[in-house]
Amino acid sequence: MHKREVSVIMPSYNSERFIRKAIESVLKQTYKEWELIIIDDYSTDYSRSIIEEFCKIDTRIKLIINSQNMGVAESRNLGMKNARFDYISFLDSDDVWHEKKLELQCAFMQDNNSAISFTQYYRINANGSIIGSVNRVPDHVTYQKLLNGNVIAMSTSMFDARLVDIVYFDKIGHEDYLFWLKMLKTNALAKGLNHKLMFYRVHSSSLSSKKFTAVGYTWRIYRNKLKFNWLKSAYYFTVHEVNAIKKRLGL
Repeated sequence: MHKREVSVIMPSYNSERFIRKAIESVLKQTYKEWELIIIDDYSTDYSRSIIEEFCKIDTRIKLIINSQNMGVAESRNLGMKNARFDYISFLDSDDVWHEKKLELQCAFMQDNNSAISFTQYYRINANGSIIGSVNRVPDHVTYQKLLNGNVIAMSTSMFDARLVDIVYFDKIGHEDYLFWLKMLKTNALAKGLNHKLMFYRVHSSSLSSKKFTAVGYTWRIYRNKLKFNWLKSAYYFTVHEVNAIKKRLGL
């Protein structure tokens, strides 16, 4: 089977504490056909210096520097526009991949002729200790199913640019969730790979640690972006929050 090349998109803003581990997890991949595009979003710490270290070590690592702080949505969009390969994957600068993430996921994509895929994952704390996990993902998810809650963790995701209608991130809270809703509205489904292939870091700066803020973002997606009426928004919002609680409890 022909090996497909992967463009990995990594936005970075003041990520000196964690980005070294994130980049190293890409370098350690058993699957070698990749490029890593890191978009430094006008960082004011030492993260850019760390990235430049790695650029000198491996020419597959590319650095794009924003001239001002643009936010994660615009940074990811810039990475996508500069991607050279058909398979697009995302890795946030505080998350870490299992060393076989690309190998297993690329094989899964090809074996299933999949346009979009995602995987299970572990949750880790700021020190890297495992504090939980997502032990199952659905075999597939459609736009309609995704309205009930996001099951696609960004750092587990991959899509084939040849098989999808490309969409871009909106500069809004919960941009990950809205991105996948837009993607699945124009494409049939995303397929789930039931292997834990990513370590999702939960810490004080992550959106998942700011529950009340995230709740507001979810409501605005239904009302302002998807243009649902109040009753329809309330229904999906309630279902979404119930499912979010179940996920946090591991149910």
